[in-house]
Amino acid sequence: MMPAMLLHTQRQPFDFRVSNLNKKLASRQRSLAEVTLDRAGQRKLNRRLKKQQKHEKCAYVLDFKGDISASAVAHLREEITLILSTARPGADQVVVRLESPGGMVNSYGLAAAQLARLRDAGFDLTVCVDKVAASGGYMMACIAQHIVAAPFAVVGSIGVVAQLPNFYHLLKRLNIDFDVFTAGRYKRTVTLFGENTEDDKTKFEAELQQTHDLFKHFVSHYRPKLDIEAVATGEHWYGEDAIRLNLVDKLQTSDSYLLELMQERDVYLLESRKRPSLAERLGLSAAARVEQAASWLLSQQQTIQARDPRL
Repeated sequence: MMPAMLLHTQRQPFDFRVSNLNKKLASRQRSLAEVTLDRAGQRKLNRRLKKQQKHEKCAYVLDFKGDISASAVAHLREEITLILSTARPGADQVVVRLESPGGMVNSYGLAAAQLARLRDAGFDLTVCVDKVAASGGYMMACIAQHIVAAPFAVVGSIGVVAQLPNFYHLLKRLNIDFDVFTAGRYKRTVTLFGENTEDDKTKFEAELQQTHDLFKHFVSHYRPKLDIEAVATGEHWYGEDAIRLNLVDKLQTSDSYLLELMQERDVYLLESRKRPSLAERLGLSAAARVEQAASWLLSQQQTIQARDPRL
């Protein structure tokens, strides 16, 4: 396989880029050696790199950077589907570099379910956290058989929060009515503009508690050795405390972990992007032409200024 390859079909809305990280590293080593080593040292490095055989086992690396709505799940599900259709369960490994402070419950529930597809299919799944995997991010991380976190990565925050302003009293002072019509006692509980009764607040808090219970059950299912009551307080932890509480399994950066993995596997970075529509391609093309024209005008202006500094 080439160091970097684009995979796509006419029917699929996504393009995939596959990069061989072992070959990328070897290329960079040679580039550095050309500057820092003499010819004997370069030859020695080249001989060592040539001896590195193609490994029988592979590892696939996916990146997930989460926002509040876990919008990256659209790419994650496509990448996982591709792995499930081509890789070898039990032999190949999947590594997810995950960064997320959490967000909407249903969105991160779907993202976690995508990772569960890998584990259910028999793949060895490792999640690496360099900065943060909190709340919904940790919901995703706990799916993995192994969680590797950098020493100061933030993990945990197993809790649920909801907050909203209420403008009822302001509207009342302005003599503005706000009516809500529902069928079903609890179709609407708390609201931004209506009066929130104690019954409304109690019901909403009960729903939050139910969500928290589901969250705790989910984490306990995938990490049964975790003392869930001790960590499901909404707090987050770093480093040694996270290991002591069994929230993570190892302290290490993703870079260090992947370097070790390259010693025994061919490691491939899998990236996907949504193929732009015709309208988007036309828009990008037009924008590129405008940018080229602006660049040309700027260069002409600079030429004129050089000739006549009064302009």
